[in-house]
Amino acid sequence: KPEETPQPAPRRIFQERQRITSLPLYFQGYLSVRHSRCQEFRMYWTELRGTTLFFYDDKKAPTYSQKLDISALTSATNVYPDENGSAQFILMLPNGELELKANDCECGKEWKGFILTVTKLSVPPDESLLPGQLTRMQEVLQKEKKRRIMLNNCSSTSSNRNSPLSSTLTAMPACFYAVSRQEASEMLENNPSCGNLILRPGSDSKNYAVTIRREQEAPCLKHYRVMSNGTNYVIELERQVTLPSLHDVVDYFVTQTRGTLKPFVIQ
Repeated sequence: KPEETPQPAPRRIFQERQRITSLPLYFQGYLSVRHSRCQEFRMYWTELRGTTLFFYDDKKAPTYSQKLDISALTSATNVYPDENGSAQFILMLPNGELELKANDCECGKEWKGFILTVTKLSVPPDESLLPGQLTRMQEVLQKEKKRRIMLNNCSSTSSNRNSPLSSTLTAMPACFYAVSRQEASEMLENNPSCGNLILRPGSDSKNYAVTIRREQEAPCLKHYRVMSNGTNYVIELERQVTLPSLHDVVDYFVTQTRGTLKPFVIQ
């Protein structure tokens, strides 16, 4: 019997995608996609995470080939069948249209329902949706509302320049950005002149993380967890380092590398 190519476990694939995107998975399945500038549809395994569509070349691919932020969605057309029995609908976005094609009308309406739920923060009043589908959309709606609240709290903390005396409420370091692990990596790679150290929210949204990019023999990316215990911050190294503020966390990396690491600040 010929040997079969080992396939990664579905759970491991999910964990890898979660690690890269750090966004909650709301819905997934096969979709054919056509951008306004393209002539042909292309099929992807598609995930709706937060308000972003992630497109994978294969169901078992651990990393996405492209992604699209749909948070600024203006509207979506009705789902309509084509000559092959598939179901199409169009997302109207500020930078163009995106045509989506599902296997059938029920699948198309389900995709449209979840997309409208997370972008408009309300479950669409579609009478053709089944009770089970509506229940799942309500669950996703509550999760997305909580995620938005955490993002808003994070943003207000980072922009709070006029802070009280308490060290826990002081303004966030200039190199703090409310981005995912993957987005921080891309920012460092695409803007090397701005610095090479980013402070960002942790994957659990309660703690923090530091992402650095160093040019050695080859570009090297590293990520460090920074745990908050209420009064101090603990950098998880071989020998843990405890510091009183996030500013001190950033300063620690800078001083320990004798200035090789520089906080990432967009000019």
